[in-house]
Amino acid sequence: QVQLRESGGGSVQTGDSLRLSCTVSGRTFSTYTVAWFRQAPGKERDFVAAMRRSGGNRDTSYADSVKGRFTISRDNAENMPSLQMNSLKPEDTAVYYCAVTPRRLITSQIRWTNDYDYWGQGTQVTVSS
Repeated sequence: QVQLRESGGGSVQTGDSLRLSCTVSGRTFSTYTVAWFRQAPGKERDFVAAMRRSGGNRDTSYADSVKGRFTISRDNAENMPSLQMNSLKPEDTAVYYCAVTPRRLITSQIRWTNDYDYWGQGTQVTVSS
């Protein structure tokens, strides 16, 4: 059984940084698309960032709202890519979710929640002004 678990959330001030990690158990992935989504109270779950890996190739994509501030990267071979969040703003406040599929999604699929097979329980990020 595949399980994902996010960690690293917390309460910070505007301009601070956080690093979210996504730990996977139950399966290893050689080909995958991993994404971070977030959901603020009363809003839909929105795409934040994704990394696709196939063989030795990796590429990343970001929502416009986080470009230049957030970076998705692979820490080590055991974990899924983490999300480094810099220059945080109050509008970044949300529950952040890690999602994985063992497929290399095409570009038009990356931002859609239905295309991911496994999800974590989420980690809360609160940014105060």
